[in-house]
Amino acid sequence: MDEGGKSVTGMISASMMCADFLHLAGDIRALCDSGVEYLHIDVMDGHFVPNFTLGPDYVRAVRSAATRPMDIHLMVERPARFIAAFEPRPGDIVSVHAQADAHLHRTLSMIRETGATPAVALNPAQPLWTLEDVLGDIGVVLLMTVNPGFAGQKMVSGALERIARMRRLADERHPGLLIEVDGNVSLPNARAMRAAGADIFVAGSSGLFTGGDIARAVAALREAIG
Repeated sequence: MDEGGKSVTGMISASMMCADFLHLAGDIRALCDSGVEYLHIDVMDGHFVPNFTLGPDYVRAVRSAATRPMDIHLMVERPARFIAAFEPRPGDIVSVHAQADAHLHRTLSMIRETGATPAVALNPAQPLWTLEDVLGDIGVVLLMTVNPGFAGQKMVSGALERIARMRRLADERHPGLLIEVDGNVSLPNARAMRAAGADIFVAGSSGLFTGGDIARAVAALREAIG
């Protein structure tokens, strides 16, 4: 960690919902060879968010070709029902939304028992104080900088100030907590998010899968988040 609390080196979590499904193995190889830290799996149930994406079979297929851990983002109601199906393992991150779970401590404990890192995700309008009583139970907080459900959205107003407030709260209450950001992680936004205190950057249609050259896109984002 640096003096401001954020990690010394920013990390990239590639959003696999934005990969080319017809050439998935090639995209996975390019991402892993380029050194991304995680492969981000957006799981949506059509209830918690108005979209359906990426199930357990998809994750197994990605794992079979990947050399990087999974960053599994459960945008689902009652997420505890689905944890075992995605077979989390040490090195993975598993994020659940605070408002989607009536028994958040229990669910975080379930994730921890798999060896994965438990994380809590917050939508843009959800107060940061929601996390205060679980800060000691998580290793990552995932701040949505768009309303979840679809790729390619514009970053919501106030997102950068919110990251900075989360950084201060984490440093005061749980030093070592990593802040992950998800939503419109373009190069200019990534630089500003990093300056505000973000550590892990979920990049997809705005940052990695835009020009067809994944290696070049990863290198450019890596430079932006330093």
